[in-house]
Order: sequence, then structure tokens, then C-alpha cells
Amino acid sequence: MPRATELKKGNVVTYKDQLCIVRNIDVQSPSARGAATLYKVRFSTLPEGAKLEDRFKGDDILPEVELIRRAVSYSYDDGEFLVFMDDEDYTQYPISRDILGDQTLYISESIKGCLALLVDGQVVALEIPSTIELEIVDTTPVIKGASAAARTKPATLSTGLVVQVPEYLAIGEVIKVNTDENRYISRA
Repeated sequence: MPRATELKKGNVVTYKDQLCIVRNIDVQSPSARGAATLYKVRFSTLPEGAKLEDRFKGDDILPEVELIRRAVSYSYDDGEFLVFMDDEDYTQYPISRDILGDQTLYISESIKGCLALLVDGQVVALEIPSTIELEIVDTTPVIKGASAAARTKPATLSTGLVVQVPEYLAIGEVIKVNTDENRYISRA
């Protein structure tokens, strides 16, 4: 059973008698003496996707759920569902766009290293890698003389995701994106 200090994005826990996946954690460290560090955690219930939010002290314990992690590969888009295939036994898992939420912006044909989280044989969530590679499909033209300075511009990627990239990048280049922080890392 993890303490609030040990929670990570993507953990599945039981909270208020519901299966919940951790979507975001904000750490608030008060400056007063003796005050406890608070963890503001945003959950999504599984499989409905309703949002919950609460604050926990570092020593608060949340019961973790027994689940099976299976390596899967993206197969195809079926409108309301994205279909993933088990890498070992080729079982297909249709996962609702509602369950995936914002993760759909990171999923493309080239994504590797996904894990399906199963509880009682049903997929309740998908873990995606912390870095992915996507192609730039729209951005402003390259500025002549642009360097690797801190100046950035918005770029739309092949999945519709918009991130800030350095000025010297152009349409057609493949970049690495951090999925935890939704930011550009480097060229691929």
C-alpha cells in the first residue's frame, strides 16, 4: 500500500470504494514550521472516467489495486475506441477514448512500450512511455539565423498535440516529447 509520498502518475488505487487512476500530483510544501507537506492528487475513476480530487498528508496510505500489466502495441482507431494488441498472445483490447482522456494525443502508429492495465481481464487504463517520438506537421517557418536559444514557437504534431519547440525546427522533423510534462525534449 503506497503512502501519498510514493504515489506516481498512472498508479491505480482504491479511493472512496472506487478504482481510481492517479492523473496528476501537485506537491505543496508549506513554509511554516511543523506544517506537513500536502499532496493534491487528481484521480479519474475507472472505467467511468469521473474526476475526483483530494489532499493527502505524506503518511496517508491509499490501498493499491492488484492488476496485471500487459505489453501492448497500437493497432488501429475504431472511432470511439483505440484498439491495442497484446504483444505475447495477440489478444485485442479496445480501449475507449473516454478512458484514455488526454493520452490519445500521444498515440500514433509509431508508439512503442505501452502497457495495458487489466483488472479481472478488463482493461482499465493504459500506461504510455515517458518519451515518444512525433512528427511536426504545422509550425511557423524557420527564422533565418535562429539559434538554439531559449526562444520557442508553437508546433502542431501528427496527433494534434501542440507543444513549444525551438525556433529552428521545421515541418517534417521528428521530435521527442515528454508525456509527463507535455514538453519538447530534443530531435529524434
